[in-house]
Amino acid sequence: MDQQTDDQPKAARPALASMTLLVAAVIVHDRATDRVVLLQRGENATFAPGKWDLPVGKSEPGEPITETAVRELFEETGLTVRPEDLKAAHIIHKAWGVEAPNGFLTVVFAAHAWTGEPENREPRKHSRVCWVDTDAIPENFVDTTSSALHGYIAGDTDISLGGWR
Repeated sequence: MDQQTDDQPKAARPALASMTLLVAAVIVHDRATDRVVLLQRGENATFAPGKWDLPVGKSEPGEPITETAVRELFEETGLTVRPEDLKAAHIIHKAWGVEAPNGFLTVVFAAHAWTGEPENREPRKHSRVCWVDTDAIPENFVDTTSSALHGYIAGDTDISLGGWR
């Protein structure tokens, strides 16, 4: 059983009808070679089959978004970053998503320090994981993360909104 302390307010019941999926994405940028780590989704992927994307994934209950970014990056690519080395690069807020009928919020981070070499650690989900020159980003890219990546490359920190009336 969780213990309540005096400095923590009692938690309210969650507003399940309005729950928004929380997602983290990471732009691993090698400034020396001006390359980023990308993955290509497999042809049988549930979402965006065959398209290129950033390492990205859903937050677990109670998990800080920086830990989500660290965990998902490692799970998908084998690269390790420290939470304190992540810098906010972009926010994506969409009203609806394939696995998010009540919308999703993606926090896109940039990392310039990491350990390891990229590898495809989820071959059932992705066809490949590799370094790509920033001037050669594939066009067949997931729309939301493409706008975040291109904004980052251009030096913009921004918010992308979609599907709102």
